[in-house]
Amino acid sequence: MQESSQVEPPHPAADVLEHVGYRLKRAHAALRAAMDQVLREHGLTVPQYACLEVLAARPGLSNAELARATFVTRQSMNVVLRGLQDEGLVTRPSTVDHGRARPATLTDEGRRRLDAAQAAVYAVETRMVRALPDGRLAALLADFDRIAEALTD
Repeated sequence: MQESSQVEPPHPAADVLEHVGYRLKRAHAALRAAMDQVLREHGLTVPQYACLEVLAARPGLSNAELARATFVTRQSMNVVLRGLQDEGLVTRPSTVDHGRARPATLTDEGRRRLDAAQAAVYAVETRMVRALPDGRLAALLADFDRIAEALTD
């Protein structure tokens, strides 16, 4: 009969519900649900909104660049872009002179829809930030950066 070895948790926790990863996922799920709710009123999904936000800041990105910037697969971003194009919010050339990347840009309607949705999304973020004790936001953001760097090394 083999003896089972117990792996020590990375930090003291009574159960999985107290683990850092679980709590981070819980916060992410709450953020996603709040964003889904407010974006529904603007006829957008979270990936569509993220795409519009990134294109507003960096017009002309390709499908692959948008996928990386919004944390979705290239296949998913292709679906998002097609949907945004069908709604007249984004434009992409049907062909390009070289390569395969077709740069995407916001249309005037895309900018208008983004502006309307942005206020609702920023209100969600304001709720998040207000839940933090005074002076903790900078430290939290730095911690998030350190966590991301530790997991991508």
